[in-house]
Amino acid sequence: MDITLTLTNVLYVVTAGLVLLLLWKSQRKQSSIGQLPPGPTPYPLLGNILQIDVKEPYKYYLKLSKKYGSVFTIWLANSPVVIISGYQALKDTMIGLGEEFSGRATYPLLMKITLGYGSIFGSWREQGMRRFTLMTLKYFGMVRRSIEERVREEAEKLVEMFKKCKGSAFSPADMLSNTMANVICSIVFGQRFEFEDPQFKFLLQTVNSVFTVLNSPIGQIYNVFSKLVSLFPGKHHLLFRDVDKAREYCKRQAKARINNVDPSCPQDLIDAFVLKIQEKYNPDTEYHFDNLISLVWNLFSAGTETTSSTVRHALLLMMKHPDVQERVQKEIDEVVGQDRWSSVEDRQNLPYTDAVIHEIQRNMDLAPIAVPHKMMCDTEYNGYVIPKGVMVFPLLSSMLIDPKMWKNPDCFDPENFLDADGRFQKNDAFVVFGMGKRACLGEALARIELFIFFTYLLQHFTFKATVPLEELDTAPTKCSFGRMPRTYDCYAIPRK
Repeated sequence: MDITLTLTNVLYVVTAGLVLLLLWKSQRKQSSIGQLPPGPTPYPLLGNILQIDVKEPYKYYLKLSKKYGSVFTIWLANSPVVIISGYQALKDTMIGLGEEFSGRATYPLLMKITLGYGSIFGSWREQGMRRFTLMTLKYFGMVRRSIEERVREEAEKLVEMFKKCKGSAFSPADMLSNTMANVICSIVFGQRFEFEDPQFKFLLQTVNSVFTVLNSPIGQIYNVFSKLVSLFPGKHHLLFRDVDKAREYCKRQAKARINNVDPSCPQDLIDAFVLKIQEKYNPDTEYHFDNLISLVWNLFSAGTETTSSTVRHALLLMMKHPDVQERVQKEIDEVVGQDRWSSVEDRQNLPYTDAVIHEIQRNMDLAPIAVPHKMMCDTEYNGYVIPKGVMVFPLLSSMLIDPKMWKNPDCFDPENFLDADGRFQKNDAFVVFGMGKRACLGEALARIELFIFFTYLLQHFTFKATVPLEELDTAPTKCSFGRMPRTYDCYAIPRK
């Protein structure tokens, strides 16, 4: 008994000592990183986690920016994170100091999914991967079958699917996701899939799971305490299993091309990458299968859910604002008519429609916080020193709702993008695709998709809600990583 008590006491003392040591190291770390921007006082070990709303962290950061200014620091456990907020600060850092702020932070959940490879989540120093992606997208947009042609093919099929609903209420969510995914598939895999194809359905389900976990509280907790959370069961383990299966599918697709690709005529992105792998004297070690698999997965996941979510939100806003919908349709009728499909060339003659599309994106604010950056070196800004390796959150939302930059930032108002003469007017604060060296790779593709799908649908249908307009909620649902549109049923009434 005495021995047991002694061992118990020793265990208590050791445990207490370890806790005190961790607290001391935590306090020492928080006080030793000199000249960081100010911010809320962190708790030992936990940092500011208990103060952050994990469902809408960007709102907490917007609130802090009013107290601490455009540059401030929060702590996620023992790690400092510098938040950049506001037009001028974001412009200064993401563009003026673009090289210094260009690293991609090791966000644990994203790193687990991508293994740190690919053009989206890899290091900025791996410039070859980003350059390859941009050049390949340009090649398939201008040399091979044009990207617009691929988008228009899928948009026409989407219109036909909506027509089959014959004016009955339906949910457009799955149709939109499947359609957007096929645009990416045609570029990446060189083919489109039937919606009922088992592999296609699995890939889409996995993409949806990625965004679900990223936007969940467990996803945010994983990013702070990844080693601890990995020990417990949960949806994250199912996600990792499915992502591994999706990666294996991409790997099989790539390896099947090794002996079949035509060097003079690559058919898709995988062909183009395989040719790079086969170059005998290519010193660029980025061209290997791990990077290819992550690149394919990055493009498929990022290029599917984001665009389909924006179009879903667009239809919801058109139902909520029938006057805007009617004015868009009138402009399309006058410029395009009913005898042909709209094209990207029509954009310059559709200023109101263009303004509406931009305002839909601003209003949705799909990614309030850009994918985290990392400091490439010790950098002085605004009187503070941000050390090398520190994570940085660019708070893009702060620019999209800045009253100094917008006529009516708090409401859906296409006038935000129109001048006094009704002409489309660009706004430097429109940063839905990010900014600087880490801006969205797929911006050009996304712009084509949004314009074609939106104009095709409004050219052929009038969208009406299944509930009274006063009951129709257009506010995106609360999400941690991004903002997602609400689910809904609608009527797509064919236009005569």
